[in-house]
Amino acid sequence: MRTYSKEARSSKVVIVGAGPGGLAVAMLLARSGVQVSVLEKRNQVGGRTSTIERDGFKFDVGPTFFLYPKVLREIFKTSGYDLDAEVPMTRLDPQYRLVFGAGGELLATPNADRMRQAIAMISPADAARLENFMAQNRKKLASFIPFLQSPFESWKDLAKPEMMRLLPLLAPWRSLDQDLQRHFKDERIRLGFSFQSKYLGMSPFQCPSLFSILSFLEYEHGVFHPTGGCGAITQAMARIAREMGVKILLNEPVERVLVENGKAIGVETAHYTLPADAVVVNADFAGAMRQMVPNHLRRKWTNETLAKKDYSCSTFMMYLGIDGCYDDVSHHTIYLAEDYRQNLKDIETLHRLSANPSFYVQNASVTDLTLAPKGKSTLYVLLPVTHETGSKGSNSVDWEKETPRFRKLAFEQLAKIGIKDVERRIVTEKIMTPSGWSGEFNLYKGATFSMAHSLKQMLHLRPHNRFEDVGQMYLVGGGTHPGSGLPVIFESARITSRLLLEDLKIEPQWASSVSAISDDKLVGVAS
Repeated sequence: MRTYSKEARSSKVVIVGAGPGGLAVAMLLARSGVQVSVLEKRNQVGGRTSTIERDGFKFDVGPTFFLYPKVLREIFKTSGYDLDAEVPMTRLDPQYRLVFGAGGELLATPNADRMRQAIAMISPADAARLENFMAQNRKKLASFIPFLQSPFESWKDLAKPEMMRLLPLLAPWRSLDQDLQRHFKDERIRLGFSFQSKYLGMSPFQCPSLFSILSFLEYEHGVFHPTGGCGAITQAMARIAREMGVKILLNEPVERVLVENGKAIGVETAHYTLPADAVVVNADFAGAMRQMVPNHLRRKWTNETLAKKDYSCSTFMMYLGIDGCYDDVSHHTIYLAEDYRQNLKDIETLHRLSANPSFYVQNASVTDLTLAPKGKSTLYVLLPVTHETGSKGSNSVDWEKETPRFRKLAFEQLAKIGIKDVERRIVTEKIMTPSGWSGEFNLYKGATFSMAHSLKQMLHLRPHNRFEDVGQMYLVGGGTHPGSGLPVIFESARITSRLLLEDLKIEPQWASSVSAISDDKLVGVAS
């Protein structure tokens, strides 16, 4: 029988990074009576889920889709707060507009009848298959959720009988596109249900078939816009954490994790040495390890090993404050280039810039008037691009040279979805390239979605929530199990928190309250 300490408040935990995963861990540990300090190198919380404020405009840095609320709602509930009251949200319908370079477009809606009608305009035969797709993925998600909620620390976790019984349903031998071929014959429709693999920074032709649950989540549970953007979520989490007694220190980069006899005993910054009973790292895994933990202390995850791993794509970002509004442009628009496969080959294999790139644009001011001054609006433009290759000390794309040309190309692409005359209307502008992701956020190779989610880098093959190489060190975020995407990151926070409290012999104070929460209020958690 496990015994628990009654002196949780004497336990001290330091969290490196105030991203969504780190903030969620802070809330859960504080709820269980632990003294928590969060050290954040930037001047604001949120990491990639933070807010850029320029000249009266607000932009999300990274995630803009707010999906599947269940996990975050439970974390808020556990902490004594109501997510929906703290962060007002608007459910989008249509969820987004898909424009196909090969011809046709689709207004994606959670309304099943209207969605079938929209699909029928492109592929009548595929419209009848929508219900079967939804039913199979409803079953797939329900079956796999218990494994998304559990740590995977060795191949033995994968070999459990209940996991083996799932193999026919998960079909790991199929790619996402191959799985969708069982439902939809028109490639455009398949792309419409698989572009979500870009949330993981992967191609649908390489991404495992499990991730068909991503598009299912959107249609089943909706796509939401938090008022103020997704950065409003992490700002609310930080405020709540502070109210729970968590100390959050900004502009305080951690220089190294202190390791003694193979165990993390604290961290060191330029100003402080903070002792701790445990250290949680909520930062890009590869970037953080190379910077904060000496290579000789990492037996499994050495610098040499990290260099050989597969990493996600990166992104070329344009954050544009616009004079006037594009009222006839959807909140979310995804343009899928005619030669989508060549786009992916350029990004993943050839590591070069495409001549006709796919792209995504958020025109959130049609929904949220708080993001821009009156009479103005925001545009968030994302073009997937290769990560930094670093081959022999150089990269395949020289962004200092290519940025002006690619910026011009981005404006030409925007015109294809009806966003014209942009450059003349720009009031304020910020551009982020892979070099910027690497420099400002310490993302290894500028890979915006961290380590790729290939079969050889999932479950027990990802860095573990209870870090293998250093005792009393834990990981949370997209670089560990279960993976990228905010709903999954929030689940990783619960896994990591449970493991940490178990090791400290402290009873989690949220287990009983979570089970009592109803599922009938499912509204989104960010992706």
